[in-house]
Amino acid sequence: MAAELHTNFPERFEELGPFYALAEGGGRRELKLQASWPHKGQIVLKFEGVESISDAEALVGCEMQIPASSRAKLEPGSAYVSDLVGCMVFDGDHQIGRVQDVQFGAGEAPLLIVKGVKEYDIPFADAFLGNVDVRGKEIHMLLPEGMLEVNAPMTAEEKEQQAEEYWSVLDADSRRRGGRKPRN
Repeated sequence: MAAELHTNFPERFEELGPFYALAEGGGRRELKLQASWPHKGQIVLKFEGVESISDAEALVGCEMQIPASSRAKLEPGSAYVSDLVGCMVFDGDHQIGRVQDVQFGAGEAPLLIVKGVKEYDIPFADAFLGNVDVRGKEIHMLLPEGMLEVNAPMTAEEKEQQAEEYWSVLDADSRRRGGRKPRN
């Protein structure tokens, strides 16, 4: 099966130790890696007991994991994604919320999905990082002014206010045109 790489340690696939397939529904299955090889920016994994396409299809959408005890040592200041989930995020001294998930692919830096009063998408970028304390479950950041407002989804009240403003502008435009509908 082909897999996207979300690791800085692709050499980990040279080891034939246990892997775990975490399904979207939360079920976990232990797998023994037989072989692996790079292919077009991905990695192809051959697991013991997965002998057919239908066997492999059962793994589609799974996240491949290794035991925490098998993780590579990180440089100081680095963290594993799994260590970031559950951390409390601060902007300076202001508590924003807890990391619910980390998403990749939206840009250079992964996005921390932070749930507080609202849900925020915050880039986990060096430029914004103050201190990451995974043992204390805290991430201290220095975010640019206005970033939280830009990245936050609108509340129901904000959506309603925006709709009222929209219809108010349309109504005023219609009155200005003498009740005629705007032309395309």
